[in-house]
Amino acid sequence: MQNFVHLHVHSQYSLLDGAAEIGSLLAKTKQLGMPALAITDHGVMYGSLKFYQQALKAGIKPIMGCEVYVAPRALTDKIPKIDENPTHLVLLAMDHRGYQNLLKLVSIAHIDGFYYKPRIDMDTLRRYSQGLIGLTACLSGQIPRLLVAGKYEEAKKQLLWFQEIFGNANFYLELQYQQLAEQRNVNRNLAKLARECGAPLVATNDVHYLNREDAQVHDVLLCIQTGKTVNDTNRMKFSTAEFYLKSPAEMAEIFNDYPEALENTLKIAERCNVQLELGKLHMPKFTLPPETTAERYLEELCRQSAVDKGITWDQGREERLNYELSIINQMGFPGYFLIVRDFVHFAKERQIMVGPGRGSAAGSLVAYLLGITNLDPIEYGLLFERFLNPERISMPDIDIDFCIERRGEVISYVRQKFGEDRVAQIITFGTMAARAAVRDVGRVLGIAYSEVDRVAKLIPRELGISIADAIAHTPELQELIRNSPQITQLIQIAVKIEGFPRHASTHAAGVVISDEPLTTFLPLSRSNEDEIITQFTMEDIETLGLLKMDFLGLRTLTVLRDTQALIEQNRGRQVTIEGIPLNDPLTFQDLADGHTLGVFQLESAGIRRLLMRLRPEEIDDLTALNALYRPGPLGSGMVDDFIKGRHGQQTINYLHPLLEPILKETYGVILYQEQVMKIVSSLGGFSLGQADLVRRAMGKKKPEVLAAMRQQFIEGAIANRVPEQTAISIFDLLEYFAGYGFNKSHSAAYAVVVYQTAYFKTNFPQEFMAALLTSVMGNTDKIALYIEECRRMGIAILPPDVNKSKAYFNPEGSGIRFGLLSIKNVGIGAIERIIQERKS
Repeated sequence: MQNFVHLHVHSQYSLLDGAAEIGSLLAKTKQLGMPALAITDHGVMYGSLKFYQQALKAGIKPIMGCEVYVAPRALTDKIPKIDENPTHLVLLAMDHRGYQNLLKLVSIAHIDGFYYKPRIDMDTLRRYSQGLIGLTACLSGQIPRLLVAGKYEEAKKQLLWFQEIFGNANFYLELQYQQLAEQRNVNRNLAKLARECGAPLVATNDVHYLNREDAQVHDVLLCIQTGKTVNDTNRMKFSTAEFYLKSPAEMAEIFNDYPEALENTLKIAERCNVQLELGKLHMPKFTLPPETTAERYLEELCRQSAVDKGITWDQGREERLNYELSIINQMGFPGYFLIVRDFVHFAKERQIMVGPGRGSAAGSLVAYLLGITNLDPIEYGLLFERFLNPERISMPDIDIDFCIERRGEVISYVRQKFGEDRVAQIITFGTMAARAAVRDVGRVLGIAYSEVDRVAKLIPRELGISIADAIAHTPELQELIRNSPQITQLIQIAVKIEGFPRHASTHAAGVVISDEPLTTFLPLSRSNEDEIITQFTMEDIETLGLLKMDFLGLRTLTVLRDTQALIEQNRGRQVTIEGIPLNDPLTFQDLADGHTLGVFQLESAGIRRLLMRLRPEEIDDLTALNALYRPGPLGSGMVDDFIKGRHGQQTINYLHPLLEPILKETYGVILYQEQVMKIVSSLGGFSLGQADLVRRAMGKKKPEVLAAMRQQFIEGAIANRVPEQTAISIFDLLEYFAGYGFNKSHSAAYAVVVYQTAYFKTNFPQEFMAALLTSVMGNTDKIALYIEECRRMGIAILPPDVNKSKAYFNPEGSGIRFGLLSIKNVGIGAIERIIQERKS
């Protein structure tokens, strides 16, 4: 076994300061024969869970830590030039208690102590020190900083204080040597302190990048962080290239005078044994009425709703409800449905607009009966197993659309209901995509903007494309790299930082709800908007077994709300979304004519052309439209086959009669994921839950899994009197179309929103366009586009009204007036110029 372990390491989650990607760190650690590795990012634990999982997978022992900032005084003291220069301290968790204390310390640092940086203080450290090992950190640590200043006795006093907090065996004096001028003297004094106070020594290298040659990459990251270029003389810069993941042999050579400092790294690694319980569900408790259970209450609500909705209840619905309830209860999720129903019910009671549904949840009869969705899945032919699969245990995923202006009220209600410390929004990271990485690096290297712009524009605008992919498929880019050393350097560095997190922000929709205070499971932070957010991403939260939901703000719902208010104000009529007919011929005529500017999801020229070809006549046509207008179907011939079938321009042939009832609605085209599931189930004899697993395997193209499933399908089909060759052909067809298939539940739910917006635009054009114009105030191009649409519809645009803040329909003047505030700094004259430019 090697005699060294790195205990002070910064990954890419020390944002724009760590240039070492977690996977690469672990791979090199394994290659160098080290048995363990710590992660100690600056003031955050963003990457801790990913590190933990990847380390175990790599056979490396993960040591969970953080390099925290310690305030000069109390963490509540925030006076300029006094409290803005904290010291560093490395903390490593020995056990689960230590890990939880680390979570609390890092959370407190962000929520209560943030001042330029997230800070704790000595009192907080004393409260949460159990289970932690402390290291004195780099030259910015409190004790090293005092030693650099020649204050040996103060440093000794501080050491004794740390020993009192952590215990003598749990606080280490950290030796570092990256050839910095002050380090030799500091190390001598640390060794002296160790002898006088009985404190152990430990050697670290304050790793910020993987290899020596990556020092330049790290320097570029620092420049991106500080807005400088490499040519600026007065900037943050590491003065040597020694902050890399050194081998045990290199560390032994550096610290050959302190063998115990090397041995202590192994001793610390042996003592750090955090084991996280992943995958166990932590469902928040729902407060039930007296003398009932969640299972019984859920069923009562469903059955009462069926009566209230006036649903004609038949044997099929009874069997579907009993089946769904049995699966929900078996998987332990009745409380989940009650929680979602509760906050949706709150929103509707407060007249906060809620969408009809989104995602696969629309396939649940229980969700429909609870008012979570507004689509009867039986009427629309939607499958419960696409939403909740008894063959694959995972947390349900119900995403809800709310009026964008009032979404925050629903989140506030959930916080009050479950506790401020148990609900938070979720973090997300902006990463350096290919083009952005090139532009950032080019600026830092001082390369002419025109040159950088030329390189960046040679990278195709494709989602998820890498620089390597762009080079492989772009001869012009290859030539630039061959002929220009400067561009070669630019690309080499950009490739190394590509995909690194650049900044943290709040996920647009994600909210986590816990059964215990969130700091039991994860660290918290504050967003730029001063909201409490997690330091772990959506994926991490799912891994921890916490309940996460998407509370989405949908601007279309706000437009519909404002349209309804204007109708009542102008016409004295109450027109509700729920009350509009779903078969209005005028609405479908406008859709078929492509008059859909301002209609949800139907504004692009491409989808308007498709609309005019398709000529929808009912909601099902709009459901198909949503599924067809995607790159896969558009490029595969599916669209042409569907439209020709719809208009009777080609004969529809089915490989087997059993396919006809499944594919008849889409004219023989396998358009929906649910159709794949039904075919696998009906012909192959799979349960719908098993059929969903087949669909997933096809979508992910797992050959070894698919081979077994193919054989099972063929055998099941033969048992159903399907000829073997036909069964093989059908499975091949399913494999081909599975990658294109769309979730019908989501498509159907959004088809309803499409129709609703189109209905209001057709039947109440003035009010709708006024609400629409209000929703895009400040966006000059959108305003110009919608004013043109108003004029096409014969709606006049009247002079602004200084007494109003929104756009509104003025029935007396038969036109729309802008409120003076609603056009902000955009003048009507400027809008008219855009309109004229567009026409010319």
